[in-house]
Amino acid sequence: MKLLVGLGNPGEKYQGTRHNFGAMVVERFLHDFETVDKTNWEDSSKFKSDIARLDWKPKIGPIEQVILAKPKTYMNNSGMAVGLLADFYKIDPEDIWIIHDELDLPLGSMKIRIGGAAAGHHGVESIIDALKTDKFWRFRMGIGVSKNHGEIAKHMIHNAEDFVLHQFVGSETSTVKKMVKRGSEALQIALEKGMEASMNRYNTK
Repeated sequence: MKLLVGLGNPGEKYQGTRHNFGAMVVERFLHDFETVDKTNWEDSSKFKSDIARLDWKPKIGPIEQVILAKPKTYMNNSGMAVGLLADFYKIDPEDIWIIHDELDLPLGSMKIRIGGAAAGHHGVESIIDALKTDKFWRFRMGIGVSKNHGEIAKHMIHNAEDFVLHQFVGSETSTVKKMVKRGSEALQIALEKGMEASMNRYNTK
């Protein structure tokens, strides 16, 4: 069994914001997997999340149960929802995949890795605290800007909490659309062929 968690904040106010990149990717993943009329999320008060369950049938190997989750605990308390799901379904940390925004990576980039520090991401920090380990997989979706963007970069560095809650704007939106699609594809390849294959194909050089 795999648990795929797209981080974000609940509610219309936060839809489409940088901090909700993870939630956008798992929504696209479900959309790509199911027909439109079946892409329904269950509002689970038990797990404090919107969840969807599916059976993944790889071309080679047995069917694997996959749980998709979008925590409704707000970003800083994401670990509460992840912990509830992991405990109930007895899911090992290495079978938990967290998809989240990453301020340290420029927009348009993606890095897949296991373990490591939270690097200031409060959602990831909360999950590490809840699971008592950092040994879970992260699909890190870049939302930052390169350092040569001058004043924009300075604003981002000094106002990170505000920056991540802003909508994507202008030319960013087309990049985000492509990255959400790539994020969904990276999850599919990881399920189909393994994490190494997904890293080799989708990790930004």
